[in-house]
This record gives sequence, structure tokens and C-alpha cells, in this order.
Amino acid sequence: MTLKQGSDQSGMTLIEVMVALLILSVGVLGAAAVQINALKYTDSALRRTQAGFIAQDMLERMRANPDASYALAGLSQAPTSADLDNPRHQDLFDFAMNVRQMAGDTADGRISVAGDAVTVAIDWSDARGSGQNGQLETYTLSSVVSVGAGGTP
Repeated sequence: MTLKQGSDQSGMTLIEVMVALLILSVGVLGAAAVQINALKYTDSALRRTQAGFIAQDMLERMRANPDASYALAGLSQAPTSADLDNPRHQDLFDFAMNVRQMAGDTADGRISVAGDAVTVAIDWSDARGSGQNGQLETYTLSSVVSVGAGGTP
């Protein structure tokens, strides 16, 4: 008769498998949380970039038509239909349409004109990015649109 001096165990026990599964589960859940936050912040950054494009487009349209008054207190005052015969009317209509397409009907936009200085501001709800309902994000772009007599652009 021979005596065995150790265990001939091969493989893993059920406890080892359960611990490994727990560690794997925590890692997968952590990766999923990181991915969800990345999507949330990417959407917020996309809207901010789009707002910048819309504001810059409006400033360029104002530079192309410097004699028109583009002051706008809110999108509710913007024209509700297109008019290709009136550039100012068409520009403000396009501005309002672009802002609403970017951020929905709750978004708002303003254009303030003080001499040659123009400020375009766009507000939208960033509840997805901030995690808070009613949280407004504002993008503001200021520039000089035209140069007075004797100036150079």
C-alpha cells in the first residue's frame, strides 16, 4: 500500500471560479459606465460645436450684408418663412431654423448689435450632458462685423 503525500487536485474550485466571475463582472460594469459617460459628454460637445458653427455662420452672413439690422431678441421674433428676395429675412429665418434643428424647440438664440460689435448667443437644454433637467447651456460669440468709414477690415 502506498501513501500519498499531497493532493492530486487539478482544475479550479467553485469558489475560485465565483471570485474570478465577480472580478470580471465589476470590470465589465466599470467599462460600461465609462462608455455611457463618454457618449453623454460627446453629445454635449457636439451640440456646443454645432452652436459655434451656427453663430459663426450668422456673423458671416452679417458681414455679407452690413447695411441690414440683424438685432434679434429671441427666436420668437425671427421670421417664420423663407424669403429669398430679402437677405436679412432669409438669414434670420435660417438662423432660427438651424438653432431649432440643433437643439429642439426649447432652444433660443439672440443677436445683439452695438455699433460694429455683434454678439450671437444660443441657449439650449443640456440635461443629457449635465444630468440635470432644466440645465441650460449657452454659447456666446462676439465679433466686429463691419469697420467704420476709413477703417480697414
